[in-house]
Amino acid sequence: MELIQSFSVDHTRIVPGIFTSRVDHPGSASVTTYDIRLKRPNREPAIDVAAMHSLEHIIATFLRNDPDWKDEIIYWGPMGCLTGFYLILKGNRTPREIYPLMLRAFKSVDDAQEVPGAAPVNCGNYLMHNLAMAKWYANEFVAYLQANAENSDIFEYPKAERLVTEDGQHFYDS
Repeated sequence: MELIQSFSVDHTRIVPGIFTSRVDHPGSASVTTYDIRLKRPNREPAIDVAAMHSLEHIIATFLRNDPDWKDEIIYWGPMGCLTGFYLILKGNRTPREIYPLMLRAFKSVDDAQEVPGAAPVNCGNYLMHNLAMAKWYANEFVAYLQANAENSDIFEYPKAERLVTEDGQHFYDS
């Protein structure tokens, strides 16, 4: 069975950043999934679950209300490994093109006075939020993005090299 595209990324070398995970239906009706990575997988602690949940609510609300982007947003949600988020947009832009949007989205967390939709009628786990920690993670990511804006590593996935022999055996780098 083929590995899915996101598993072909070398998770031992990826750094926090904004990456194109996949492009579906290339062309005029394309849909692009972006990897918004806040933590180095397997090297840094994952994001606190309650803070991740709060970041999801705050940034999803920001994105779906941004006048320039709201009609382009398809999805914003956490990765299962709790090291980042997936953003799905209509069209196909480079990670550098969505950098200003992500910077503004994460900066908006610091202005939040409450977590939107954190009520039993709106949320499946409304008690599992941590606004203070969400602000801490957002500020950390903003500072990192700003400090590394000229570093191509935050925009380009490191790929795992795979050697395939003549008889179809796959070897993966370590």
